[in-house]
Amino acid sequence: MGSEHAYEYQKSGRYFAQSPDGLEAMAADELVSLGASDAKPAYRGVYFCADRETLYRVNYTARLVTRVLAPLLTFDCHSAKYLYKVALEIDWSDFLRVDETFAVFANVANSAIRHSQYAALRVKDAVADQFRERMGRRPDVDPTEPDVWINLFIHDNRAVLSLDASGGSLHRRGYRLASVEAPMQETVAAAVIALSGWDGERPLRDPMCGSGTLLGEALMRYCRVPAGYLRARRAPFGFERLPDFDRTAWDGVRSRADAAIRELPAGLITGSDADRSAVSVARENVGALPSGGRVRLETARFQDLPAIEGTTIVCNPPYGLRLGDDAGAEALVKEFGDFLKRRCTGSVAYIYFGRRNLLKHIGLHPSAKWPLKSGGLDGRLARFELY
Repeated sequence: MGSEHAYEYQKSGRYFAQSPDGLEAMAADELVSLGASDAKPAYRGVYFCADRETLYRVNYTARLVTRVLAPLLTFDCHSAKYLYKVALEIDWSDFLRVDETFAVFANVANSAIRHSQYAALRVKDAVADQFRERMGRRPDVDPTEPDVWINLFIHDNRAVLSLDASGGSLHRRGYRLASVEAPMQETVAAAVIALSGWDGERPLRDPMCGSGTLLGEALMRYCRVPAGYLRARRAPFGFERLPDFDRTAWDGVRSRADAAIRELPAGLITGSDADRSAVSVARENVGALPSGGRVRLETARFQDLPAIEGTTIVCNPPYGLRLGDDAGAEALVKEFGDFLKRRCTGSVAYIYFGRRNLLKHIGLHPSAKWPLKSGGLDGRLARFELY
């Protein structure tokens, strides 16, 4: 199969967007808001239809999606030998040059081929053998930063070979230049800000900001900074590898999105942390974004802060994994609950509990709760109305 034959995504206009576990319905809504149609949430992602410009826009601006896969071929697959044979039929020179690097990522479930790594190896062999046969040499494999990412998914002996149209995970926005221990993933932080409904009508504050991920995502949402704004300046997207890639359409999508960026009013977003080095890291990270210098940051324990009234409070308090101390985490959360009750009248707080059992130690009744998984933690986001 070469450029003269249409690949599956070209015939159907259908793609699969991976998203963090539990965020599938929110990701589907976001995709529709960006112009996608027929968005159907599935396990850890969303199937959706898009024209070329919408595909580019989703990759450049979506905040809740981690990668977008463009399916090349779907087929029944009962053996590794057949997998290799079918993978040889795709003309890999449509996506990859011999002097570039590639990697194959596989996920296999409930199928005759039992091991994901072995399945990935058979596809890798097919790609390498095809180039060696035609050109006498083959592209190298780079498992961390390849030029081309190939994805294989086999479930119930049904296989889908896709090109990663994102070219690596979209959660890597490019502003997190440094981090403190156990930072929150950007897509999860974006979900916290989205669920808070914060729109800039009132100030937003994170009194335990760590490396500043929640602040960065709040800024990007309010200022309409595309999620891929910094990344696009450093690394190409995977869709630029597709044989029907349209440079003019992509330049148009990017310039229109960039033109919508607005400035952050001074004092609208603020953050603090008891750890001076965390504040220094947050300043560097948020400072990488447009208007980032307008986010006010200070070193302070939340216990020493003046009253925070009429504000949207967001935070991800340190939990046992970060403190190395369960009792310490429980005491901190209880103290924070007291602070919210006594000093934050007229505010609303959105607190992420990486360990959900900490929720019962805050001493406040949540008005809403959402399950949110982050970095292997089955956490909870809770909303507290502070009258």
